[in-house]
Amino acid sequence: MTTRSRPLVLFADDDPTTRSILVPTLEHAGFDVVEAQDGAAAVQAFEREAPELVVLDVIMPRMDGFEACNRIRASDAGASVPVLLVTGLDDIESIHRAYEVGATDFATKPVNPLLLGHRLRYMLRSKRAGDALRLSESGLAAAQRIARLGNWTWDVGSDRFECSQECARLLGAATSEIGRLEDYLVRLHEDDRAWVRTVLESASLDAGSVRYEHRVRTDKGVLHLQGEAEPESDAGGPVQRVSGTIQDVTERVRAEERIRFLAYFDQLTGLPNRLMLTERLTLFLNTARHKKKPLAILFVDFDNFKKVNDTLGHGVGDTLLRLFADRISASIRFTDTVARNRGAVVTDTVARLGGDEFIILLPEVARAEDAGRVANRVLHSLEPPFEIDGREFYISASIGIAVHPSDGDDAEVLLRNADAAMYEAKNRGRNTFQYYAPSLNEMATRRLEMESDLRRAIARNEFTLLYQPQFDARSLDLVGVEALVRWRRPDGVMVAPGEFISLAEDTGLIGAIGDWVLREACAQGRIWNDSLHPELCIAINVSARQIQRRGPQSLDALVLASGISPKNVEIEITESVLMQDTEQTMASLGGLSEIGVRIAIDDFGTGFSSLGYLKRFAVSTLKIDRSFIEGISGNEEDGAIALAVLSLASALNLGTVAEGVETQMQADFLRAHGCRVFQGFLFGRPLPAVEITALLSRRQSTAMALCSSRRLRGRVERS
Repeated sequence: MTTRSRPLVLFADDDPTTRSILVPTLEHAGFDVVEAQDGAAAVQAFEREAPELVVLDVIMPRMDGFEACNRIRASDAGASVPVLLVTGLDDIESIHRAYEVGATDFATKPVNPLLLGHRLRYMLRSKRAGDALRLSESGLAAAQRIARLGNWTWDVGSDRFECSQECARLLGAATSEIGRLEDYLVRLHEDDRAWVRTVLESASLDAGSVRYEHRVRTDKGVLHLQGEAEPESDAGGPVQRVSGTIQDVTERVRAEERIRFLAYFDQLTGLPNRLMLTERLTLFLNTARHKKKPLAILFVDFDNFKKVNDTLGHGVGDTLLRLFADRISASIRFTDTVARNRGAVVTDTVARLGGDEFIILLPEVARAEDAGRVANRVLHSLEPPFEIDGREFYISASIGIAVHPSDGDDAEVLLRNADAAMYEAKNRGRNTFQYYAPSLNEMATRRLEMESDLRRAIARNEFTLLYQPQFDARSLDLVGVEALVRWRRPDGVMVAPGEFISLAEDTGLIGAIGDWVLREACAQGRIWNDSLHPELCIAINVSARQIQRRGPQSLDALVLASGISPKNVEIEITESVLMQDTEQTMASLGGLSEIGVRIAIDDFGTGFSSLGYLKRFAVSTLKIDRSFIEGISGNEEDGAIALAVLSLASALNLGTVAEGVETQMQADFLRAHGCRVFQGFLFGRPLPAVEITALLSRRQSTAMALCSSRRLRGRVERS
């Protein structure tokens, strides 16, 4: 595009004399001129030259000035170009037609050459001012569209309401559809109309500038709009107009709602979180004190959730938590959760504290016993299996109950006491509920102290191993030992695993303890294998946390690093570990099998694994849980489960170890039905390494004496 220093005028007239007079005059007045002899040539020249001004004679051959003007106006470039029609006709009809086809102005011949230049400069100045105004309006409209901001003006006296295009768009209307204040108000959310009307009417009474928010329903959902209005008057008189703006603040409102949700609600389950629970509990406690009525909270904990996460992965764990939360919420009757907020009934008094811990808040209970009935209903609601991806999971919970005012008068104390009651429910076997008693705080304090002591014990190496012998069921030869960890405190007290293993699992310390047990047992086993019993098997329990690791700290790497022959190591895992059907679990157990380590399923039959896992993983041994041994009294009916495990093992060609064999009757029954190895107090209690060494030494001495006796007898017979 060529940049011109002088305005370009298209001058069309079929009279050469007229052109010869007027064209030089225009050039002298500061214009550049392109000429045309008729209307058709004028249209072509306009398209080619793009002039800023057009002068057309009306009476021309081929195409008159009216038609030429009409065609120029029909083009995009000619919509705003000033057009002056010149003719010798002076009738009113011709003037009307000139303006109908889009002429900017109309002049009659003869044209004064000096006045023509001034007239065109005026038309050009008006055109440029119009262009600037349109550009400004276009920029304003674009800015409003980008900012999602519209403006409006309300004439109070005439009730005339004018709005910008963006304002109308935000209201879901065309500008032509909004002419009165009511046209604006009717497009607002029905709950906001009366409020906005009051605000604007107060502004019309010179109440000053106001800011307000309202909603608008659109086909894309509900928009949140922020409005501002300001009254206008002339010379301090009454308000004549109210001018205002509305702006789309939907994203801001949603962000604020999201921030509030993050602050007050749990992202995984959508339940209120600890912060909202504490605020609501404090509010309800004030009401309970005023009404002198009891209030109860139920502290609900997902039993064995850590095992679910460790064995099935966090994805399944999160899904179970959501289903668990839904099941609990559905089990609470409306009457258990009555609370009011802004006149509406609030029913979401189930909250998630974090992890697998939930709180059920009962703002009003008639008697403390009612909380127990609610707890029972929650436990019953969890009895049906939870289904995920075609698999069924059975979940239980432990519930602690604290009641105001007997168990505490503020939120913190009630939560702490309900927590203590929940741990007591776990200690009593899980899947039950327990009311708070003052003695439970002592237990909770001891638990915290034990956790601190346990961390110090790991740093100070206060653990030791005992080894429980395992005997061949037929020959009663010592064929293996199971390594059992004990905690010897600095005061000499020996702590049994039942008192600290679950705590170690809950606090994540089990990994460090398990690694120490594996290294220590393998090192001791190597000594026995090298000097006393080359085929003695060392059975070692490992946690899911150890199974999941790869690299230098993986189980197969730790076994190989100890120097023991892998074929003399048996890793014991629980059934729940097999439920983690992942590549990582497969790789870990596969790595152990590849180097020759045997894999045993501990406490078989007490978990929830599928028998298909026995084929998928390289399992070599099933350990029959002691609970199935205790009931054996001599007949097959009493030992039906133990018999079923033995039959299964025989069919799959797996070894069997019976745990907790304490009577000769149990041993005879198990031996008669094919059990291969015994472990229990009938044959030997857990012993320190030095006593196992002595036992192995006696076995070796007996074997050597027997061997010598046979050699001597052979020499006598030969002689």
